[in-house]
Amino acid sequence: MITLNLQPSLQLTDETFEELCRSNPDLRLERTARGELIAMPPSGSETGRQNLGLSAQLWLWNQQTKLGVAFDSSAGFTLPNGAIRAPDAAWIANSRWNLLSREQRRKFAPICPDFVAELRSPTDDLEVLNAKLQEYIENGARLGWLLDPETQRVYCYRPDQPVQILENPKTVSEADILPNFILNLKLVFGD
Repeated sequence: MITLNLQPSLQLTDETFEELCRSNPDLRLERTARGELIAMPPSGSETGRQNLGLSAQLWLWNQQTKLGVAFDSSAGFTLPNGAIRAPDAAWIANSRWNLLSREQRRKFAPICPDFVAELRSPTDDLEVLNAKLQEYIENGARLGWLLDPETQRVYCYRPDQPVQILENPKTVSEADILPNFILNLKLVFGD
C-alpha cells in the first residue's frame, strides 16, 4: 500500500478522484478524510480466494433475505467525513439504500455501509486496518469485522463498544444487524 499526501497544493475533489479511478482501473484507490490518496496493489491469489469466500457468503445470504444490498471490494463509498473507502465486503439495508438517487448510486455513494468487512492480507498492517474499521464505525457503520487468516482471529467492531477479539472461531454472526447470516470461516480462512 502506498499513501500519497497531496496537501496543501493539490485538492483531490470527488470528481478528480473519480476520474483518477476510471483512468487507472487496475489500481484499487481510496481517499482518506485528510485528502491523502491510497493506492493498493492487487491482492495475492490466496487473498483473492479468501475474499471471494467472504463476499460469496454475504451475497448468497442477501439474495435469500432481500434485506439490503451487498457489495464486493470494488465498490467505493463516500463517508460523512469525506473519505472514499472500499471495504472488502459491505452491506446496506434497503431502507437506507433506497433513499439514494440513481445518480448517487452510480458514483461513490454518499453513505457509510451498515456492515463492513476487511480481510487482512499478508502485507496489511494491523494498526492501519484497525484505524480503518474504527473510521467506518465513527461514520455510521453498525458492525465491522476484521478477518485475519494468519492468526485465525476476527475483530468485531460496534458503536460505543470495545473491539471484541474472537480466537479461532468456526463461524461469526451478528443477528441484530445481519439476521440469520452466519459466516463460515472455513470458506474464508481455508483449512
